[in-house]
Amino acid sequence: MKNDTEHTHDDIMDEEVPSTVEVEDENQLEGDDVSFEETNEEGEVDAKTTIKKLREKIKTLEAEKQEYLDQSLRTRADYVNFKKEVDTNRVVERKFATKRFIEELLPVLDSYDMAQSNKEAWEKVDQNWRMGIEYIFNQFKTVLENEGVMQFGKVGDMFDPHLHESMETINVENEGDNDKIMKVLQNGYKMHDSILRVARVHTGNYEKNN
Repeated sequence: MKNDTEHTHDDIMDEEVPSTVEVEDENQLEGDDVSFEETNEEGEVDAKTTIKKLREKIKTLEAEKQEYLDQSLRTRADYVNFKKEVDTNRVVERKFATKRFIEELLPVLDSYDMAQSNKEAWEKVDQNWRMGIEYIFNQFKTVLENEGVMQFGKVGDMFDPHLHESMETINVENEGDNDKIMKVLQNGYKMHDSILRVARVHTGNYEKNN
Protein backbone atom coordinates (compact mmCIF):
# COMPACT_ATOMS: atom_id res chain seq x y z
CA MET A 1 0.00 0.00 0.00
CA LYS A 2 2.78 2.33 0.84
CA ASN A 3 4.29 1.88 -2.54
CA ASP A 4 1.03 2.64 -4.22
CA THR A 5 0.73 5.91 -2.28
CA GLU A 6 4.20 7.08 -3.16
CA HIS A 7 3.65 6.16 -6.72
CA THR A 8 0.52 8.18 -6.78
CA HIS A 9 2.35 11.23 -5.32
CA ASP A 10 5.05 10.95 -7.91
CA ASP A 11 2.51 10.78 -10.65
CA ILE A 12 0.89 13.94 -9.34
CA MET A 13 4.25 15.74 -9.28
CA ASP A 14 4.93 14.59 -12.80
CA GLU A 15 1.64 16.01 -13.97
CA GLU A 16 2.17 19.39 -12.23
CA VAL A 17 5.64 20.10 -13.62
CA PRO A 18 4.60 20.64 -17.22
CA SER A 19 1.98 23.16 -16.12
CA THR A 20 4.63 25.21 -14.31
CA VAL A 21 6.89 25.20 -17.33
CA GLU A 22 4.06 26.26 -19.57
CA VAL A 23 3.22 29.20 -17.27
CA GLU A 24 6.84 30.32 -17.22
CA ASP A 25 7.03 30.12 -21.02
CA GLU A 26 3.89 32.19 -21.40
CA ASN A 27 5.19 34.83 -18.98
CA GLN A 28 8.45 34.97 -20.90
CA LEU A 29 6.64 35.44 -24.21
CA GLU A 30 4.50 38.19 -22.74
CA GLY A 31 7.65 39.94 -21.48
CA ASP A 32 9.22 39.69 -24.92
CA ASP A 33 6.13 41.24 -26.49
CA VAL A 34 6.31 44.20 -24.12
CA SER A 35 9.97 44.82 -24.92
CA PHE A 36 9.26 44.62 -28.66
CA GLU A 37 6.43 47.14 -28.37
CA GLU A 38 8.64 49.51 -26.37
CA THR A 39 11.36 49.20 -29.02
CA ASN A 40 8.89 50.02 -31.77
CA GLU A 41 7.69 53.14 -29.94
CA GLU A 42 11.27 54.35 -29.39
CA GLY A 43 12.11 53.73 -33.06
CA GLU A 44 9.08 55.68 -34.18
CA VAL A 45 10.08 58.63 -31.97
CA ASP A 46 13.63 58.56 -33.37
CA ALA A 47 12.30 58.56 -36.94
CA LYS A 48 10.06 61.55 -36.27
CA THR A 49 12.95 63.43 -34.68
CA THR A 50 15.19 62.66 -37.64
CA ILE A 51 12.56 63.82 -40.13
CA LYS A 52 12.04 67.02 -38.15
CA LYS A 53 15.77 67.72 -38.14
CA LEU A 54 16.00 67.04 -41.87
CA ARG A 55 13.15 69.44 -42.57
CA GLU A 56 14.84 72.12 -40.48
CA LYS A 57 18.10 71.49 -42.31
CA ILE A 58 16.33 71.80 -45.68
CA LYS A 59 14.80 75.11 -44.61
CA THR A 60 18.22 76.36 -43.54
CA LEU A 61 19.80 75.30 -46.83
CA GLU A 62 16.99 76.90 -48.82
CA ALA A 63 17.45 80.15 -46.91
CA GLU A 64 21.21 80.05 -47.54
CA LYS A 65 20.61 79.29 -51.22
CA GLN A 66 18.24 82.26 -51.52
CA GLU A 67 20.76 84.49 -49.76
CA TYR A 68 23.52 83.44 -52.17
CA LEU A 69 21.16 83.97 -55.09
CA ASP A 70 20.19 87.45 -53.89
CA GLN A 71 23.84 88.31 -53.36
CA SER A 72 24.67 87.07 -56.85
CA LEU A 73 21.87 89.16 -58.35
CA ARG A 74 23.02 92.24 -56.43
CA THR A 75 26.59 91.69 -57.59
CA ARG A 76 25.45 91.34 -61.18
CA ALA A 77 23.30 94.46 -60.91
CA ASP A 78 26.22 96.39 -59.43
CA TYR A 79 28.44 95.23 -62.29
CA VAL A 80 25.86 96.25 -64.90
CA ASN A 81 25.47 99.68 -63.28
CA PHE A 82 29.24 100.07 -63.05
CA LYS A 83 29.64 99.15 -66.72
CA LYS A 84 26.95 101.65 -67.70
CA GLU A 85 28.65 104.32 -65.64
CA VAL A 86 32.01 103.56 -67.26
CA ASP A 87 30.47 103.66 -70.73
CA THR A 88 28.70 106.92 -69.93
CA ASN A 89 31.90 108.46 -68.61
CA ARG A 90 33.72 107.40 -71.74
CA VAL A 91 31.12 109.07 -73.92
CA VAL A 92 31.25 112.24 -71.81
CA GLU A 93 35.05 112.27 -71.88
CA ARG A 94 35.07 111.79 -75.64
CA LYS A 95 32.57 114.60 -76.15
CA PHE A 96 34.55 116.87 -73.84
CA ALA A 97 37.82 116.10 -75.64
CA THR A 98 36.18 116.64 -79.03
CA LYS A 99 34.59 119.89 -77.86
CA ARG A 100 37.88 121.22 -76.52
CA PHE A 101 39.70 120.27 -79.72
CA ILE A 102 37.10 121.98 -81.92
CA GLU A 103 37.16 125.11 -79.76
CA GLU A 104 40.88 125.37 -80.52
CA LEU A 105 40.09 125.19 -84.24
CA LEU A 106 37.58 128.05 -84.21
CA PRO A 107 40.24 130.76 -84.74
CA VAL A 108 41.26 128.93 -87.94
CA LEU A 109 37.67 129.14 -89.17
CA ASP A 110 37.56 132.80 -88.19
CA SER A 111 40.66 133.51 -90.29
CA TYR A 112 39.09 131.82 -93.30
CA ASP A 113 35.82 133.74 -92.83
CA MET A 114 37.72 137.04 -92.56
CA ALA A 115 39.65 136.29 -95.74
CA GLN A 116 36.44 135.60 -97.62
CA SER A 117 34.64 138.60 -96.18
CA ASN A 118 36.77 140.93 -98.30
CA LYS A 119 35.39 139.81 -101.63
CA GLU A 120 37.47 142.22 -103.69
CA ALA A 121 40.76 141.08 -102.18
CA TRP A 122 39.71 137.42 -102.28
CA GLU A 123 38.89 137.57 -105.97
CA LYS A 124 42.34 139.00 -106.75
CA VAL A 125 44.05 135.89 -105.37
CA ASP A 126 45.25 133.31 -107.90
CA GLN A 127 42.22 131.27 -108.89
CA ASN A 128 43.85 127.85 -108.57
CA TRP A 129 45.18 128.69 -105.12
CA ARG A 130 41.81 130.15 -104.05
CA MET A 131 39.92 127.09 -105.29
CA GLY A 132 42.33 124.80 -103.45
CA ILE A 133 41.83 126.69 -100.18
CA GLU A 134 38.06 126.67 -100.61
CA TYR A 135 38.08 122.93 -101.30
CA ILE A 136 40.17 122.21 -98.20
CA PHE A 137 37.96 124.32 -95.95
CA ASN A 138 34.80 122.79 -97.35
CA GLN A 139 36.17 119.36 -96.45
CA PHE A 140 37.15 120.68 -93.05
CA LYS A 141 33.65 122.00 -92.41
CA THR A 142 32.16 118.67 -93.52
CA VAL A 143 34.26 116.86 -90.93
CA LEU A 144 33.05 119.27 -88.25
CA GLU A 145 29.43 118.82 -89.33
CA ASN A 146 29.85 115.05 -89.01
CA GLU A 147 30.84 115.68 -85.39
CA GLY A 148 27.67 117.67 -84.86
CA VAL A 149 29.26 121.11 -85.21
CA MET A 150 26.98 123.75 -86.71
CA GLN A 151 27.59 127.40 -87.49
CA PHE A 152 24.92 129.94 -86.55
CA GLY A 153 24.41 133.69 -86.57
CA LYS A 154 23.13 135.16 -89.84
CA VAL A 155 21.95 138.58 -90.87
CA GLY A 156 18.18 138.73 -90.52
CA ASP A 157 17.97 136.21 -87.63
CA MET A 158 16.17 137.32 -84.49
CA PHE A 159 18.49 138.15 -81.63
CA ASP A 160 18.71 135.41 -79.00
CA PRO A 161 20.71 136.24 -75.86
CA HIS A 162 21.51 132.54 -75.44
CA LEU A 163 23.10 132.37 -78.89
CA HIS A 164 24.19 135.91 -79.67
CA GLU A 165 26.15 138.67 -78.06
CA SER A 166 25.14 142.13 -79.21
CA MET A 167 28.23 144.28 -79.50
CA GLU A 168 26.31 147.31 -80.76
CA THR A 169 22.77 148.37 -81.67
CA ILE A 170 21.97 150.04 -84.97
CA ASN A 171 18.99 152.32 -85.45
CA VAL A 172 16.68 150.96 -88.13
CA GLU A 173 13.75 152.54 -89.96
CA ASN A 174 11.81 149.32 -90.46
CA GLU A 175 10.00 148.14 -87.34
CA GLY A 176 10.36 144.56 -88.57
CA ASP A 177 14.15 144.84 -88.20
CA ASN A 178 13.91 145.57 -84.50
CA ASP A 179 16.02 143.08 -82.48
CA LYS A 180 17.20 141.42 -85.66
CA ILE A 181 20.84 140.75 -86.51
CA MET A 182 22.02 143.48 -88.86
CA LYS A 183 25.68 142.49 -89.04
CA VAL A 184 27.74 139.44 -88.00
CA LEU A 185 31.13 140.23 -86.52
CA GLN A 186 32.01 136.66 -85.54
CA ASN A 187 30.12 133.46 -86.31
CA GLY A 188 28.78 131.33 -83.49
CA TYR A 189 29.25 127.57 -83.26
CA LYS A 190 27.54 124.77 -81.38
CA MET A 191 28.12 121.04 -81.14
CA HIS A 192 24.82 119.21 -80.84
CA ASP A 193 23.08 121.03 -77.96
CA SER A 194 26.25 122.49 -76.50
CA ILE A 195 27.23 126.05 -77.35
CA LEU A 196 30.90 126.28 -78.30
CA ARG A 197 30.81 130.03 -78.79
CA VAL A 198 28.09 132.66 -79.13
CA ALA A 199 27.91 134.80 -82.25
CA ARG A 200 28.99 138.42 -81.92
CA VAL A 201 26.62 140.67 -83.80
CA HIS A 202 25.11 144.10 -84.30
CA THR A 203 21.37 144.25 -83.72
CA GLY A 204 18.68 146.57 -85.02
CA ASN A 205 16.89 149.04 -82.80
CA TYR A 206 13.64 150.59 -84.00
CA GLU A 207 12.22 153.74 -82.45
CA LYS A 208 8.88 155.22 -83.47
CA ASN A 209 10.22 158.75 -83.41
CA ASN A 210 12.68 157.95 -86.24
